[in-house]
Amino acid sequence: MGRFITTTLAGAALALICSQAQADQLEDIKQDGEIVVGVKQDYKPWGYLTSDGELAGLEIDLARDVAERLGVELELVPVVASNRMQFLSQGRIDLIIATMGDNEDRREVVGMIQPNYYAGGTNVLAPKSVGLEEWSDLDGRDVCALQGSYYNKRVTQLYGPNLVAFAGIPEVTSALQNGNCVAFLYDNTWIESQLASDEQWADYEMPFETEDPQAWSIAVPLEELDGPYGQKMSEIVTDWHKTGFLIERNEANGIAPSPFLQEMHEKLK
Repeated sequence: MGRFITTTLAGAALALICSQAQADQLEDIKQDGEIVVGVKQDYKPWGYLTSDGELAGLEIDLARDVAERLGVELELVPVVASNRMQFLSQGRIDLIIATMGDNEDRREVVGMIQPNYYAGGTNVLAPKSVGLEEWSDLDGRDVCALQGSYYNKRVTQLYGPNLVAFAGIPEVTSALQNGNCVAFLYDNTWIESQLASDEQWADYEMPFETEDPQAWSIAVPLEELDGPYGQKMSEIVTDWHKTGFLIERNEANGIAPSPFLQEMHEKLK
């Protein structure tokens, strides 16, 4: 009986320690008076650098709202697809808000917050002169892509392009415009935004039917997902949908209406 009591007390103590550890990050953020958020700086209009060198965009608005709700200052750290999860796991940032698709592989590395806050799919940006019509037209051809994008493996397996991967969008778009690849494999949301607003893409198109729709998630460290920090972020995202804040900021940033945002608003309002 004594051993059972001792074991039980030890288990309870361990549970208390784990609970306190989970609460540490949210409390640390509040005590430090600052939250560090990883964002894109090359994904206009979700996250980009203005002519004044300031970060702006829809996801920057979301990061500012998180900081305001927590009553802390905001530090923004530029990230790319290939390093954002690493930065979070290493403690270099507290939160990811960086056009990150939610999938099972990533859920094993970082804490994907539910509900999701946005959604996109896979397509390509290509010169009209190339004449791409079907996904199968990519077979055996050089296609530019971003390192770490979730759709790279799928598209390679299905359609057989030779992917030429780069770390950032400026490098990719430069290669595309220099004719080093026939298309840029990327998220349809970014492509549609560029075609609608940037004259440099007047001779380009998004030729395919968008495939593999995937929801986006903000992310906390994996060990924080079910603790107070993860729960707080889930409450914030839920409120973004419920109040229509995401729809309002989407429109304010000049982004076309999102069926996903409308559906989530109707569901949660």
